[in-house]
Amino acid sequence: MYISKSSSVVLLVSFLCLVVLPVKSSNGCGYDACNLGDPNKLNVHIVPHTHDDVGWLKTVDQYYYGARNNIQHAGVQYILDSVIHSLEENPDRRFIYVEIAFFWRWWNQQTNDTRSKVKNFVNQGRLEFISGGWCMNDEASTHYNSIIDQHSLGAEFLRDQFGECARPKIGWQIDPFGHSREQASLFAQMGFDGLFFGRADYQDIDRRTQTKTRELIWKASANLDRRSWLFTGVLPNGYSPPGSFCYDIFCDDPPIMDDPRLHDYNVPERVETFIKAAHDEASSYATNHIIMTMGSDFQYENANQWFKNLDKLMKYVNAQQTNGSDVNVFYSTPSCYLYALNKVGRTWTSKTDDFFPYAHHPRGFWTGYFTSRPALKRYERLSNNILQVTRQLNAFSKTNLRGSIFPLNEAMGIAQHHDAVSGTEKQEVAFDYAMRLSQGIDVAVDVINKAYDKILPLDSKTPPSAPQFLCQLANISECLPIEGQDRFTLILWNPTVHTISHYVRVPVTKDYTVRDPSGHAIVAEMIPVSESTQRIPGRKSFALNQLVFKTILPALGFSTYYFEIKALGFSTYYFEIKATENNNNNEKQVLVTHNSECILQNEYLRVEIDCQGNLNKITNLKKKIVVPFSNQGFYWYGSYPGNNSGSEFQASGAYIFRPISSDPEPVSSKRSITCVKGQNFQSAIILFNNWASQEISLYDDAKMVEVEWTVGPIPVYDNIGKEIILRYDTDIQSDSKFYTDANGREVLERIRDYRPTWNYSKVEPVSGNYYPINSRIWIKDSNRQLTVLTDRSEGGASIQDGSIEIMLHRRTLYDDALGVSEPLNETAFDAGLVVRGKHLLIIESPTSSALYHRVASQRFYMNPLATYALPPLSYADYSTTYRQAWSALQTDLPLNVHLLTFDQIDTNKYLIRVENYFELHEDDTYSHPVIVDLQKLFQSQGVISDIAEMILTANLRITDMKRLEWVTTDNRSSKIDVKKDLSLKDLNILLNPMEIRTFLVTVE
Repeated sequence: MYISKSSSVVLLVSFLCLVVLPVKSSNGCGYDACNLGDPNKLNVHIVPHTHDDVGWLKTVDQYYYGARNNIQHAGVQYILDSVIHSLEENPDRRFIYVEIAFFWRWWNQQTNDTRSKVKNFVNQGRLEFISGGWCMNDEASTHYNSIIDQHSLGAEFLRDQFGECARPKIGWQIDPFGHSREQASLFAQMGFDGLFFGRADYQDIDRRTQTKTRELIWKASANLDRRSWLFTGVLPNGYSPPGSFCYDIFCDDPPIMDDPRLHDYNVPERVETFIKAAHDEASSYATNHIIMTMGSDFQYENANQWFKNLDKLMKYVNAQQTNGSDVNVFYSTPSCYLYALNKVGRTWTSKTDDFFPYAHHPRGFWTGYFTSRPALKRYERLSNNILQVTRQLNAFSKTNLRGSIFPLNEAMGIAQHHDAVSGTEKQEVAFDYAMRLSQGIDVAVDVINKAYDKILPLDSKTPPSAPQFLCQLANISECLPIEGQDRFTLILWNPTVHTISHYVRVPVTKDYTVRDPSGHAIVAEMIPVSESTQRIPGRKSFALNQLVFKTILPALGFSTYYFEIKALGFSTYYFEIKATENNNNNEKQVLVTHNSECILQNEYLRVEIDCQGNLNKITNLKKKIVVPFSNQGFYWYGSYPGNNSGSEFQASGAYIFRPISSDPEPVSSKRSITCVKGQNFQSAIILFNNWASQEISLYDDAKMVEVEWTVGPIPVYDNIGKEIILRYDTDIQSDSKFYTDANGREVLERIRDYRPTWNYSKVEPVSGNYYPINSRIWIKDSNRQLTVLTDRSEGGASIQDGSIEIMLHRRTLYDDALGVSEPLNETAFDAGLVVRGKHLLIIESPTSSALYHRVASQRFYMNPLATYALPPLSYADYSTTYRQAWSALQTDLPLNVHLLTFDQIDTNKYLIRVENYFELHEDDTYSHPVIVDLQKLFQSQGVISDIAEMILTANLRITDMKRLEWVTTDNRSSKIDVKKDLSLKDLNILLNPMEIRTFLVTVE
């Protein structure tokens, strides 16, 4: 159901879950504290809540303090103050809360007396935490690694401060704009019993209302079976109260005026209206229990106003039972409502697909935010990469600086919010999210340095200070601290559990000899920096060239590469003649040609690009698979410039993608091409115009093609907003089908103009077929599959058979009237924002593709982390002072195993998560269970002396997880066997496809 956004409505659901028994105060928490109502009446579960966005129109801290109320009146600290006071006044009252980012801020400022009161409320089941994540995360633009992390951050805080009574058991995703199957699966693995949300497609809602199937069992994984099943309910009013029963200071609904001696006495009318609303709602649901969400965005700043009227309302409605009313109303929580449904003892329909895309009316598809703010989306993904590496370095160095990593961990938790990484916040707030990530990274670099201070020096050496630093603008060939230096080092940390080869590009202003960890000079080719890169607004580098070379990186370890200026100084490598051997340095010169045919070829692949810059064909030479391209390049959709006065006038904006025409325009009628060929690296730089270009690259031993795209500044001088796509048109007979991933994990089949669970009426032929792409999309026929991997979350589709289109960048000139109140018009350096990113193209057979896209996608999001340093040492001195290579592992782990988390909790305690990241039936070799010896991960740490397997959020032993049992209409039970404790005598664990296992480990 569509929830309109007004000045008082904010995205991201944050509820203070206060569980209170409606009849008497409770001495316990959890389901035992629940009122299950009267089996012979219509039981109305009243759920007081607030929805507190962790940033949207204001920053998270502005929302917390109540600053800048001229933008939006909202002050979370006052909400929590007021709610706690109101709970003291009546033991029947309950409240729920969600966003721990806010609660943590409030908790830090409370006295011991207040903390004691709150703990009592939690222990009595009167204040209940729901979901319990740092935020209410987006579901379309988030990666599973970060979803798990942000929920674990909140869960850890709740466990440490309140214990088991605060452990969340319910997902509460009331405001995100569509719902991912992977999110539900992760919730199930967190030990949750259910999920409630407020938004679903208007056509889906209509059908479910008619058939009373708004509550169901979501079978959320094709691999994990019943372990992923989750009871799921679509709330009746989004997350708002029923009409005319909002008692917040922002609302105009009538209070309960219950003194008949005074004017405007309205109890009979209010009671009659409420009973009718309850019966109306019950007509859409299958049992004699219904839920009413009493609250909305940033409500309960005056909690007394809410609770005083709710107290009266319940009193007078229940009094009508003596007159024959069947309505029984009481304070409740989502947990208690769910428990009541569970005790009804009925069967439930099930669902195996997801809830994307979401539309609130025929022209209003919320598919634009899949791409909105692409630079922030990439920065969030990069920040996660840095966070995971920092954790690993802190753990393997035994530095024990987990607290210093918190700023980045917290910034990442905030960034998962459904108005953060989604790109649907105001520009000023987007800057704040990016600033928090940047500040967190700065602190993380300090941890990285302290870790390397322990790992790098050889025994008994006290090396001179040479701090490591990041070059975060290396993607535009800029690393200012190394420019002009005679020597510097590059350390690459490989966060995967497999040895990898990895190509590096280092922007330079001099020519260098590069030495590998063994001291040998390696082939490092000087490649010109493209003119489109040099023109990027804000680029300050003087580097006109970049050194490209291959590295070999050990699993969970690092390799160091030492750069020293060549004796002959710098020479520029712009050649348009045939390459010749240079016998002195064992390097080939680089051949550069312009506007001529460009063939990129290695042992595995051949890429054919004609003299006009058209990608014509990619051939997999080993498999003899050929994929011709009829078109490949940039196109743009005009953004619909509506005034939002009705469905037909819906504008395209931060949330909504609505093109003027279903036929996109090419960004240019001609292209220019520069072909660069070296010994280990070949590329075609294709310039479409002065704001759109791509570089198609093939490395020597690569089995996939890299496409680096650059878009911006998007021109809007014609007063037309533009949505830029990169399209790959082939002759693959895809039969209306394409495939996209869910949050970087499982892949779902999509069928154009079709929905698996209702009869879809096509209105918007383009935006209605867009889906979120977190890591990959593919099309296939019987013999060929084209897979495109992405470096961030993007939106995409297959609008025609054989075609994949991926939206890269958006610049709209109209607001879509969904609350943010500004167009999506990002600028920088007095021009439209320039964004750069990468796609990886894989040409394989359908039966062999998974081997390549699974491995490459994991390495794409968990890339080696490059740090530079300026040691004042010659190579001879450096090599006798520092280790130049190191690995935490003696041997690689199996290829289908991924180390998701390696985090030092305390001196000898570690939190780890390992997973089998292949799906069932997608690869003959790796789509099977795999055994991992956990001790191998701790070879450099010591011997495991204690181990406990935990649920996904690491706040409960898995042996103690007891989820509610549900039965589907086909009489299948959700009950699963409880896992047994792991024995120290056998640390070999079994990982089934798509299984993540979490452990708390102590070492000696």
